[in-house]
Amino acid sequence: MTQAAFPKLLSSQIAFDIAQTILDGFDRHYALFRQASQAAKAHFERADWATAQRAARERIDFYDKRVQECVRILEDEYAPGEFNDATWRETKLHYIGLLTGHKRPELAESFFNSVSCRLLHRSYYRNEFIFVRPAVSTEYIETDEPQPTYRVYYPAADGLRFALRRIVTNFQLARPFADLDRDIGLVERRMMEAFGLDKAEPNQQLQVLSNLFFRNKGAYIVGRAIDGAREYPFVIPVLHDGRGQLVLDTVLTEPDHVLTLFSFTRAYFMVDMEVPSAYVQFLRSLMPKKPRSEIYTVLGLQKQGKTLFYRDFLQHLKHSSDLLRIAPGIPGLVMLVFELPSFPYVFKVIKDWYPPPKETTRENIKEKYLLVKHHDRVGRMADTLEYSDVAFPLARFSDGLLAQLRRDAPSLLELEADRVIIKHLYIERRMAPLNLWLQDAERSGDQARLAHGVIEYGNAIRDLVAANIFPGDMLYKNFGLTRQGRVVFYDYDEIEYLSDCQFRDIPAARNEEDEMAAEPWYPIGKHDVFPEQFERFLLGNPNIRTIFMQHHAELLQRAWWQSHKERIQAGIVEDVFPYAQQIRFQQSNPAASPQPSFLEHTQ
Repeated sequence: MTQAAFPKLLSSQIAFDIAQTILDGFDRHYALFRQASQAAKAHFERADWATAQRAARERIDFYDKRVQECVRILEDEYAPGEFNDATWRETKLHYIGLLTGHKRPELAESFFNSVSCRLLHRSYYRNEFIFVRPAVSTEYIETDEPQPTYRVYYPAADGLRFALRRIVTNFQLARPFADLDRDIGLVERRMMEAFGLDKAEPNQQLQVLSNLFFRNKGAYIVGRAIDGAREYPFVIPVLHDGRGQLVLDTVLTEPDHVLTLFSFTRAYFMVDMEVPSAYVQFLRSLMPKKPRSEIYTVLGLQKQGKTLFYRDFLQHLKHSSDLLRIAPGIPGLVMLVFELPSFPYVFKVIKDWYPPPKETTRENIKEKYLLVKHHDRVGRMADTLEYSDVAFPLARFSDGLLAQLRRDAPSLLELEADRVIIKHLYIERRMAPLNLWLQDAERSGDQARLAHGVIEYGNAIRDLVAANIFPGDMLYKNFGLTRQGRVVFYDYDEIEYLSDCQFRDIPAARNEEDEMAAEPWYPIGKHDVFPEQFERFLLGNPNIRTIFMQHHAELLQRAWWQSHKERIQAGIVEDVFPYAQQIRFQQSNPAASPQPSFLEHTQ
């Protein structure tokens, strides 16, 4: 599309050039994004986990770097006065024209918004200047590459086992399988049990996305089985067996298992997509209740996830009438947390001041949240969406919330006519606070519920440790439960790398005065941790203590923490499976060849 296409409406060469510069910046970004995603296959084949982790972290920053580059180019090329209303309206129209036939128009529109918001005042955040709503459809975008978005296999032709073998071998992984026939047989049996595909019908299909999904130490085959009018999701994890060969570890057929794999509590997948919207549409057919914003995010396209989330939020505000209020639970010392009861997310604002014993700064807290953004969250840390200059309708604020914002975070609050502007906030999925969950279970005498919460809490700590994370403040109020009943950590202001911590035993008292002293008689360094102290503030309830000591007593021992720290320092990358151990083939089928309990790789 050129300027000549709109001879009467679009006459500004500057507007066209700005539009082209922004699109060039986006295309450069996505080319680098795809290169990093494509390289994940080689990292997996070589079991080069350190490089894979580094590449995943670096890819997260690609978007902001390209936006900054584009803004610098435009600021160098044009005077501020040239970014006037008329020019920017034309720029957007030219941009829409340039997106005709583009494979990723929705991502390019978000990139345009990001550049615009860096250059313009927030008063320009309107539909005539930026893409408040999408302007280009993503329906039926076709790939130009030889392979389609997904491949189709027909079990009726040669049988389910043959179709499954073709699915696996078509990915052409440059690493042999330990026993592919055995694994295919296990997958076939599980799928027949789950889907009833014991009779090959002509209308049966297996539709499989053409590229593997990589994350941590696993590669995932993602597909759906179609049997007439019924559709069933399935995911086949491919792992290394610790002996230089590959195995099919299980097949996920339960919708909840698939949702857990694609959870907001895990880091982003590396997957090569020419047409991302086609992958999102396919995945949404497997998880119809999952918002498109979350699907884009788990694919590593977190900026598009933010765009869609905010559009969903604005739409929800138009069709609801409840008030924003302080979230229930124990108030945090550094965060003010509020919610809209009808919306399944919470909003978190860093306070301007922190009472003792907190000693931190806003910048330090932001660094902690950035650490989590770049880290492997192993299903135990909630992803956060970070926003600046967010406008809320003033009429939707409860008096109590507005008063508390004025008291605790006045530097981040701005009132503008009928709007409240919050200059910086985080948004997270709402979860049931673990402390309230345990209190309710104790009050109702529900021992099974109480046991689930305590066991899951310990499992969450173990998974965080495996990912080199020490949560810092381990109180139950800093953990929550997802809809699938998983305990997740969500308070990051005291988080540390486990490898930076010094795990110590409490020294023996030298005399009676030491024992009676209100303060410790021994020196304590900034990163010192005394695991035996956890008992004091975690296990005051005898029922909780009994369950905890039965399942997680070693979490109170310095030796347990130190041993995991030493494994991390030795370069060992632990497996943290995004599905239950009991559904793994090595667990459910004793005939399968034995595998080590930790599939590990030492750098």
